[in-house]
Amino acid sequence: MKIPLFDGHCDTLFRLTYLPQQQLANSKGQWNLERVGCYGPMAQFFAVYWDSAAPFYQMMVKREFKTFEKEMKRNADAITHCRTAAEAERTFREGKVAAFLSVEGAELIGCSLEGLQKAYDRGVRAVNPTWNHANALSGSHMDEPNRGLSDLGKDYVQKMQQLGMLVDVSHLSDPGFWDVMELARKPIIATHSDSRAVFSHTRNLTDEQFTAIMKNQGVAGLNAYTRFLGEGSVTEETLIAHLEHFLSLGGEKNVALGGDWDGCESLPEGYTGVWSWASLYENLLRRNYSEKLVKDLFFHNMMRVVKKVCTG
Repeated sequence: MKIPLFDGHCDTLFRLTYLPQQQLANSKGQWNLERVGCYGPMAQFFAVYWDSAAPFYQMMVKREFKTFEKEMKRNADAITHCRTAAEAERTFREGKVAAFLSVEGAELIGCSLEGLQKAYDRGVRAVNPTWNHANALSGSHMDEPNRGLSDLGKDYVQKMQQLGMLVDVSHLSDPGFWDVMELARKPIIATHSDSRAVFSHTRNLTDEQFTAIMKNQGVAGLNAYTRFLGEGSVTEETLIAHLEHFLSLGGEKNVALGGDWDGCESLPEGYTGVWSWASLYENLLRRNYSEKLVKDLFFHNMMRVVKKVCTG
Protein backbone atom coordinates (compact mmCIF):
# COMPACT_ATOMS: atom_id res chain seq x y z
CA MET A 1 0.00 0.00 0.00
CA LYS A 2 1.29 3.48 -0.89
CA ILE A 3 2.04 6.19 1.66
CA PRO A 4 -0.01 9.41 1.39
CA LEU A 5 2.19 12.52 1.28
CA PHE A 6 1.64 16.27 1.03
CA ASP A 7 5.02 17.99 1.35
CA GLY A 8 4.97 21.73 1.92
CA HIS A 9 8.27 22.90 0.45
CA CYS A 10 10.96 22.08 -2.08
CA ASP A 11 13.42 24.24 -4.02
CA THR A 12 13.58 21.86 -6.97
CA LEU A 13 12.58 24.56 -9.48
CA PHE A 14 15.68 26.51 -8.47
CA ARG A 15 17.86 23.47 -9.06
CA LEU A 16 16.31 22.69 -12.44
CA THR A 17 16.67 26.30 -13.58
CA TYR A 18 20.27 26.53 -12.36
CA LEU A 19 21.10 23.16 -13.95
CA PRO A 20 18.93 23.18 -17.09
CA GLN A 21 20.40 19.91 -18.35
CA GLN A 22 18.48 18.14 -15.57
CA GLN A 23 14.75 17.39 -15.62
CA LEU A 24 12.05 16.79 -13.03
CA ALA A 25 11.59 13.18 -14.08
CA ASN A 26 15.09 12.04 -13.17
CA SER A 27 16.91 14.93 -11.49
CA LYS A 28 19.97 13.89 -9.51
CA GLY A 29 18.85 16.17 -6.68
CA GLN A 30 16.54 15.51 -3.74
CA TRP A 31 13.23 15.40 -5.68
CA ASN A 32 12.37 13.57 -8.90
CA LEU A 33 9.31 11.88 -10.33
CA GLU A 34 10.98 8.51 -10.88
CA ARG A 35 11.51 7.99 -7.15
CA VAL A 36 8.19 9.06 -5.63
CA GLY A 37 6.28 5.95 -6.66
CA CYS A 38 6.00 4.84 -3.01
CA TYR A 39 3.61 7.76 -2.36
CA GLY A 40 -0.03 8.10 -3.23
CA PRO A 41 -1.95 10.28 -3.07
CA MET A 42 0.91 12.78 -3.32
CA ALA A 43 1.02 16.58 -3.44
CA GLN A 44 4.01 18.93 -3.37
CA PHE A 45 4.45 22.69 -3.05
CA PHE A 46 7.14 23.77 -5.52
CA ALA A 47 8.70 27.08 -4.51
CA VAL A 48 9.83 29.74 -6.96
CA TYR A 49 12.99 30.99 -5.23
CA TRP A 50 16.03 33.04 -6.15
CA ASP A 51 18.30 35.18 -3.97
CA SER A 52 17.22 38.75 -4.68
CA ALA A 53 20.74 39.94 -3.83
CA ALA A 54 22.10 38.00 -6.81
CA PRO A 55 22.66 39.67 -10.21
CA PHE A 56 19.82 39.36 -12.73
CA TYR A 57 17.55 37.67 -10.18
CA GLN A 58 14.40 39.01 -11.83
CA MET A 59 15.36 37.36 -15.11
CA MET A 60 16.07 34.11 -13.28
CA VAL A 61 12.70 34.22 -11.51
CA LYS A 62 11.00 34.49 -14.92
CA ARG A 63 13.01 31.49 -16.08
CA GLU A 64 11.97 29.57 -12.97
CA PHE A 65 8.27 30.11 -13.67
CA LYS A 66 8.92 28.88 -17.21
CA THR A 67 10.78 25.84 -15.84
CA PHE A 68 7.69 24.92 -13.82
CA GLU A 69 5.38 25.32 -16.81
CA LYS A 70 7.73 23.35 -19.06
CA GLU A 71 8.07 20.47 -16.59
CA MET A 72 4.31 20.29 -16.05
CA LYS A 73 3.82 19.91 -19.83
CA ARG A 74 6.75 17.50 -20.25
CA ASN A 75 5.43 15.22 -17.48
CA ALA A 76 1.68 15.71 -17.97
CA ASP A 77 1.09 11.98 -17.61
CA ALA A 78 2.52 11.99 -14.08
CA ILE A 79 2.02 15.45 -12.50
CA THR A 80 -0.50 18.30 -12.76
CA HIS A 81 -0.39 21.94 -11.66
CA CYS A 82 -3.25 22.35 -9.18
CA ARG A 83 -4.76 25.55 -7.79
CA THR A 84 -7.43 24.13 -5.48
CA ALA A 85 -7.99 21.11 -3.29
CA ALA A 86 -10.71 19.97 -5.70
CA GLU A 87 -8.22 20.01 -8.59
CA ALA A 88 -5.76 18.06 -6.43
CA GLU A 89 -8.36 15.41 -5.58
CA ARG A 90 -9.17 14.97 -9.26
CA THR A 91 -5.44 14.63 -9.95
CA PHE A 92 -5.12 11.97 -7.25
CA ARG A 93 -7.94 9.97 -8.84
CA GLU A 94 -5.97 10.06 -12.09
CA GLY A 95 -2.98 8.56 -10.26
CA LYS A 96 -0.83 11.66 -10.67
CA VAL A 97 1.11 13.99 -8.36
CA ALA A 98 -0.60 17.29 -7.52
CA ALA A 99 1.83 20.20 -7.90
CA PHE A 100 1.09 23.45 -6.08
CA LEU A 101 3.12 26.59 -6.76
CA SER A 102 4.53 28.95 -4.12
CA VAL A 103 6.84 31.97 -4.04
CA GLU A 104 9.57 32.20 -1.41
CA GLY A 105 10.08 35.92 -0.82
CA ALA A 106 7.56 38.49 -2.02
CA GLU A 107 10.32 40.65 -3.51
CA LEU A 108 10.46 38.08 -6.31
CA ILE A 109 7.03 39.26 -7.46
CA GLY A 110 7.60 42.93 -6.69
CA CYS A 111 6.23 43.29 -3.12
CA SER A 112 3.15 44.89 -4.65
CA LEU A 113 -0.53 44.08 -4.62
CA GLU A 114 -0.47 44.11 -8.42
CA GLY A 115 2.38 41.61 -8.47
CA LEU A 116 0.50 39.44 -5.99
CA GLN A 117 -2.59 39.43 -8.20
CA LYS A 118 -0.49 38.47 -11.25
CA ALA A 119 1.10 35.62 -9.27
CA TYR A 120 -2.34 34.40 -8.22
CA ASP A 121 -3.54 34.53 -11.81
CA ARG A 122 -0.49 32.48 -12.78
CA GLY A 123 -1.48 29.79 -10.30
CA VAL A 124 0.60 30.66 -7.22
CA ARG A 125 -1.23 29.61 -4.07
CA ALA A 126 1.29 30.31 -1.27
CA VAL A 127 3.74 33.15 -0.65
CA ASN A 128 6.40 33.76 1.99
CA PRO A 129 6.33 37.53 2.69
CA THR A 130 10.10 37.32 3.15
CA TRP A 131 12.95 34.94 2.49
CA ASN A 132 16.16 35.76 4.40
CA HIS A 133 16.26 39.39 3.26
CA ALA A 134 14.10 42.14 4.71
CA ASN A 135 11.88 43.79 2.11
CA ALA A 136 9.10 46.35 1.79
CA LEU A 137 6.67 44.04 3.59
CA SER A 138 8.63 43.02 6.70
CA GLY A 139 11.89 42.15 8.36
CA SER A 140 13.03 38.54 8.09
CA HIS A 141 14.32 36.12 10.70
CA MET A 142 17.91 37.28 9.98
CA ASP A 143 17.66 40.73 8.34
CA GLU A 144 16.00 43.48 10.41
CA PRO A 145 14.59 40.76 12.70
CA ASN A 146 12.96 43.31 15.02
CA ARG A 147 10.81 44.80 12.25
CA GLY A 148 7.29 43.50 11.71
CA LEU A 149 4.84 44.05 8.87
CA SER A 150 4.73 47.46 7.24
CA ASP A 151 1.38 48.97 6.28
CA LEU A 152 1.95 47.50 2.81
CA GLY A 153 2.79 44.17 4.42
CA LYS A 154 -0.51 44.18 6.31
CA ASP A 155 -2.43 45.01 3.13
CA TYR A 156 -0.53 42.24 1.37
CA VAL A 157 -1.47 39.59 3.94
CA GLN A 158 -5.10 40.65 3.87
CA LYS A 159 -5.11 40.55 0.06
CA MET A 160 -3.62 37.04 0.12
CA GLN A 161 -6.37 35.80 2.38
CA GLN A 162 -9.06 37.48 0.27
CA LEU A 163 -7.70 35.82 -2.88
CA GLY A 164 -7.42 32.38 -1.29
CA MET A 165 -3.64 32.22 -0.97
CA LEU A 166 -1.72 30.66 1.90
CA VAL A 167 0.47 32.97 3.96
CA ASP A 168 3.72 31.10 4.67
CA VAL A 169 5.47 32.46 7.78
CA SER A 170 8.67 30.41 7.45
CA HIS A 171 11.60 32.90 7.23
CA LEU A 172 9.55 35.78 8.66
CA SER A 173 10.74 37.89 11.60
CA ASP A 174 9.15 37.16 14.98
CA PRO A 175 7.30 40.53 15.04
CA GLY A 176 6.19 39.86 11.45
CA PHE A 177 4.84 36.48 12.52
CA TRP A 178 2.74 38.02 15.27
CA ASP A 179 1.46 40.73 12.92
CA VAL A 180 0.32 38.01 10.51
CA MET A 181 -1.43 36.12 13.29
CA GLU A 182 -3.27 39.27 14.37
CA LEU A 183 -4.57 39.73 10.82
CA ALA A 184 -5.22 36.09 9.92
CA ARG A 185 -8.85 35.11 9.42
CA LYS A 186 -7.97 31.85 7.67
CA PRO A 187 -5.36 29.18 8.51
CA ILE A 188 -1.72 30.06 7.79
CA ILE A 189 1.27 27.77 7.25
CA ALA A 190 4.91 27.58 8.26
CA THR A 191 5.85 25.17 5.49
CA HIS A 192 9.39 24.28 6.59
CA SER A 193 10.06 25.23 10.21
CA ASP A 194 11.12 23.05 13.16
CA SER A 195 10.88 23.61 16.94
CA ARG A 196 12.99 26.34 18.53
CA ALA A 197 12.56 24.69 21.93
CA VAL A 198 14.36 21.58 20.62
CA PHE A 199 17.03 23.50 18.69
CA SER A 200 17.42 27.24 19.08
CA HIS A 201 17.50 28.75 15.61
CA THR A 202 15.64 31.82 14.38
CA ARG A 203 14.19 29.80 11.49
CA ASN A 204 12.38 27.57 13.97
CA LEU A 205 9.08 28.20 15.76
CA THR A 206 8.81 29.01 19.44
CA ASP A 207 6.24 27.14 21.51
CA GLU A 208 4.14 30.30 21.60
CA GLN A 209 4.24 30.58 17.81
CA PHE A 210 3.30 26.95 17.28
CA THR A 211 0.46 27.30 19.79
CA ALA A 212 -0.79 30.33 17.86
CA ILE A 213 -0.71 28.26 14.65
CA MET A 214 -2.73 25.58 16.43
CA LYS A 215 -5.36 28.13 17.49
CA ASN A 216 -5.43 29.42 13.92
CA GLN A 217 -5.97 25.82 12.67
CA GLY A 218 -2.87 26.14 10.50
CA VAL A 219 0.09 23.78 10.10
CA ALA A 220 3.87 23.73 10.50
CA GLY A 221 5.92 21.48 8.25
CA LEU A 222 8.93 19.64 9.65
CA ASN A 223 12.11 20.67 7.85
CA ALA A 224 14.71 17.98 7.07
CA TYR A 225 17.63 20.44 6.78
CA THR A 226 20.12 19.52 9.51
CA ARG A 227 21.01 23.20 9.97
CA PHE A 228 17.65 23.65 11.71
CA LEU A 229 17.46 20.27 13.46
CA GLY A 230 20.51 20.20 15.71
CA GLU A 231 24.28 20.13 16.01
CA GLY A 232 26.70 17.24 15.62
CA SER A 233 25.30 13.94 14.41
CA VAL A 234 21.76 14.54 13.15
CA THR A 235 19.62 11.45 12.60
CA GLU A 236 15.98 10.61 12.04
CA GLU A 237 15.70 10.48 15.83
CA THR A 238 16.63 14.19 15.92
CA LEU A 239 13.80 14.92 13.52
CA ILE A 240 11.40 12.85 15.63
CA ALA A 241 12.39 14.89 18.70
CA HIS A 242 11.04 18.01 16.95
CA LEU A 243 7.86 16.16 16.01
CA GLU A 244 7.32 14.84 19.51
CA HIS A 245 7.78 18.29 21.02
CA PHE A 246 5.10 19.73 18.72
CA LEU A 247 2.84 16.80 19.61
CA SER A 248 3.43 17.43 23.33
CA LEU A 249 1.88 20.86 22.80
CA GLY A 250 -1.25 19.22 21.36
CA GLY A 251 -0.37 19.60 17.70
CA GLU A 252 -1.65 16.32 16.27
CA LYS A 253 -3.71 18.22 13.68
CA ASN A 254 -1.13 20.93 13.10
CA VAL A 255 2.14 19.21 12.22
CA ALA A 256 2.92 18.41 8.61
CA LEU A 257 6.03 17.89 6.47
CA GLY A 258 8.05 20.42 4.47
CA GLY A 259 11.38 18.82 3.69
CA ASP A 260 13.09 21.84 2.04
CA TRP A 261 14.27 19.40 -0.64
CA ASP A 262 16.94 20.77 -2.98
CA GLY A 263 17.32 23.63 -0.52
CA CYS A 264 19.22 21.41 1.95
CA GLU A 265 22.99 21.14 1.89
CA SER A 266 22.82 18.36 4.48
CA LEU A 267 20.16 15.90 5.59
CA PRO A 268 19.76 13.51 8.55
CA GLU A 269 21.85 10.33 8.40
CA GLY A 270 20.48 8.01 5.72
CA TYR A 271 18.25 10.65 4.12
CA THR A 272 18.84 11.49 0.46
CA GLY A 273 15.58 13.08 -0.74
CA VAL A 274 11.81 13.27 -0.52
CA TRP A 275 11.64 9.47 -0.82
CA SER A 276 13.31 9.30 2.61
CA TRP A 277 10.06 10.36 4.28
CA ALA A 278 9.02 6.71 3.77
CA SER A 279 11.59 5.75 6.42
CA LEU A 280 10.01 8.17 8.90
CA TYR A 281 6.54 6.78 8.15
CA GLU A 282 7.62 3.20 8.90
CA ASN A 283 9.64 4.25 11.96
CA LEU A 284 6.68 6.07 13.51
CA LEU A 285 4.43 3.05 13.02
CA ARG A 286 7.08 0.84 14.67
CA ARG A 287 7.06 3.24 17.61
CA ASN A 288 3.32 2.59 18.01
CA TYR A 289 2.14 5.90 16.62
CA SER A 290 -1.40 5.33 15.38
CA GLU A 291 -1.78 5.01 11.63
CA LYS A 292 -4.33 7.84 11.74
CA LEU A 293 -1.89 10.23 13.41
CA VAL A 294 0.89 9.36 10.96
CA LYS A 295 -1.38 9.84 7.96
CA ASP A 296 -2.53 13.17 9.39
CA LEU A 297 1.11 14.23 9.71
CA PHE A 298 2.03 13.04 6.23
CA PHE A 299 -1.03 14.20 4.31
CA HIS A 300 -4.31 15.15 5.93
CA ASN A 301 -3.20 18.14 8.02
CA MET A 302 -1.73 20.04 5.07
CA MET A 303 -4.61 18.97 2.82
CA ARG A 304 -7.15 20.27 5.32
CA VAL A 305 -5.59 23.74 5.24
CA VAL A 306 -5.43 23.78 1.45
CA LYS A 307 -9.11 22.79 1.33
CA LYS A 308 -9.96 25.63 3.71
CA VAL A 309 -7.96 28.35 1.95
CA CYS A 310 -7.35 27.47 -1.72
CA THR A 311 -10.93 27.38 -2.92
CA GLY A 312 -10.78 29.22 -6.23
